[in-house]
Amino acid sequence: MRLRILCTFIVTVLLPILFGSTAECGEFRSGAAMRIITPDPLLPVSGGVGEPQATTEKRGELTARAMVFSDGTTTIAVVGIDVLGFPSVLGDRVRKLVPRLPAENILIGATHTHSAPDCYGFPLPSGKFTGDLNFMQSVCEKAAEAVNEAIEKLQPAILKTAVDKAAEGIAYNYYAPQLYDRRMGVMQTVGADGKVIGTLVNYAIHPEVLGSDVGIISPDCIGPMYDQIEQKLGGVAVFMNSAQGGMVTADNRDLSQPGDIRNAVWPDQRSWTECLRIGHLMADEVERIIGKADVQKEPMVANLARRIEFPVESAMMRAIVAASPLKYPHTDDFRISVQVNLLTIGKAQVLTIPGEALPNIGFYLKRKMKGEHNFLFGLTNDAFGYILTKVDYESFERYSYVSRTSLGEMTGEILMENALQMIEKP
Repeated sequence: MRLRILCTFIVTVLLPILFGSTAECGEFRSGAAMRIITPDPLLPVSGGVGEPQATTEKRGELTARAMVFSDGTTTIAVVGIDVLGFPSVLGDRVRKLVPRLPAENILIGATHTHSAPDCYGFPLPSGKFTGDLNFMQSVCEKAAEAVNEAIEKLQPAILKTAVDKAAEGIAYNYYAPQLYDRRMGVMQTVGADGKVIGTLVNYAIHPEVLGSDVGIISPDCIGPMYDQIEQKLGGVAVFMNSAQGGMVTADNRDLSQPGDIRNAVWPDQRSWTECLRIGHLMADEVERIIGKADVQKEPMVANLARRIEFPVESAMMRAIVAASPLKYPHTDDFRISVQVNLLTIGKAQVLTIPGEALPNIGFYLKRKMKGEHNFLFGLTNDAFGYILTKVDYESFERYSYVSRTSLGEMTGEILMENALQMIEKP
């Protein structure tokens, strides 16, 4: 009786206030929306720590894209933004502009394109910092607009989720070519009218076909993927990166040219044509994978959020935390707090990673997760560098860069320990 009264109260009172329409408890609904965030005039782009590179043209549009999932009890927003990384200090600005959802129910990730303006505010030796603060604020506002519109567009829907190995020729591991996760996860919602509402793609890749030094602002290969998915399937396409650290990058190698066979290094094709090839191949794989998925008519939506503390041991990362104009929150002994989410959306289980986890961490976590279809949202809720296990940290010369640009030796261990506790929680 109490449950029935509570359900009636939610349906007749709370939901109309929150969403402007009624919904039954247990009724699955979804909405999606996007905003263009390309700066006008163009700004320099960032591929990492250091001076951004000037741009003279654009290829495609940078966007902020949101999908919202609700079962009438729990509502989750997933946001993908075409930038290198989106720190939690900016994510919290977005959340404040979306008052209809609890802050912990808004997950914000970066596609990790290396051809977008900086959103970190890295301090420079000159005393200045990277990035444009007005651009960063604009991205926050437009991302919030996308989420709010997606909430307004919530409608009865069915869900499809699927995971399968994607084709070769999309990504590879620059450090060890076959050490990467080929699995692509796809999540799609379809309205009662049969039209696709949104298609979410989860895959591990550095979108750096163009890179930051060719003078182009672009979502890189992710842009053409968006375009083809939306043209062929309809709705809004959203991309959430996965465990692409160390160094799972776009496979734009020109194998027809002479290369270093011993180290598996070939010349790169840094062209928009190659972005189109990879992006369209990704879209083809999305269509194939989701095309065989079962329909889920009343999927459950659940969210478990946890705050995790990481020590900042790296001298470089300490300097960024201490001197960035974004004023990253931290304790006096340089510990930072990050939100990690474990979602259930129908047959899918989703774990967020606040940075760039190496592939072995991704494989391990997916193996321990309990969903029929397991997704890892990398660079989500924060983007503090690479995440390694302690046995990998500074163990190989190849890992010198990823170790230097990580928070520290224990980052991966702390993440995995907390993730396993969340996964095992009844």
